[in-house]
Amino acid sequence: MKTKIGLSGAVLKWVAIGIMAIDHLGAVILEAYVLNAWGGSPLGSRFAANWNEIYQFDKILRGIGRLAFPMFCFLLVEGFVHTKNIAKYAIWLGIFALLSEIPFDFALHITPWYWEHQNVYFTLLLGLFTLYAIQYFQKTPLMQIAAALVGMCLAEVLHVDYGDFGVLLMVTLYVFRPWRLLQCIAGAALCAWEHTAVLAYLLLFFYNGARGRQPKWFFYWFYPVHLIVYILIGMYVLPAIFL
Repeated sequence: MKTKIGLSGAVLKWVAIGIMAIDHLGAVILEAYVLNAWGGSPLGSRFAANWNEIYQFDKILRGIGRLAFPMFCFLLVEGFVHTKNIAKYAIWLGIFALLSEIPFDFALHITPWYWEHQNVYFTLLLGLFTLYAIQYFQKTPLMQIAAALVGMCLAEVLHVDYGDFGVLLMVTLYVFRPWRLLQCIAGAALCAWEHTAVLAYLLLFFYNGARGRQPKWFFYWFYPVHLIVYILIGMYVLPAIFL
């Protein structure tokens, strides 16, 4: 049900991408490049003396960042329910999953190819396929359960971000969608292992059902572009300043 009171889908997306940018500031700039968690950073051991202070700051950023994924899962469910063309929705998710993979690998692992971890667009795409299968088999509960299990297994086999948990979260938010309070409680319960992630549902509870005004391509492009910006900062800007 749409109301004038509350948060539109557009507002939730802006908040989610802002939180994601904060999360990746920690995961990319601090962990991959400054702390050199994966090796290969041009900064090497430059910040070894301040490792603990940087790590504590990183934990704060990453704690804030835990709110982003539940929000994106919620928005994927809403997109699935409201889209007039699921095939087109899936195609665009797939295109940007492919476009984002090299920046994702470079940003988080400082290598163009890292097969053990695929970007979140692949997670959302698998979730979309799983929800479609659940809807298709709506009169056959056993097939719906099988579809959810297949989606979760594929997430693990393909090593997508958040793995089987990501698909399970989208399925849960979809199943409980008619009851917003129960939907938020179920989602929060699943996300409790990440502690701060449960706070996302305080925002999602106030979703008003309206799409809101959204830039057509901005939200798709933000993910790979901000990763590229972080890569450039980590590989060239920080070394120019500190080395």
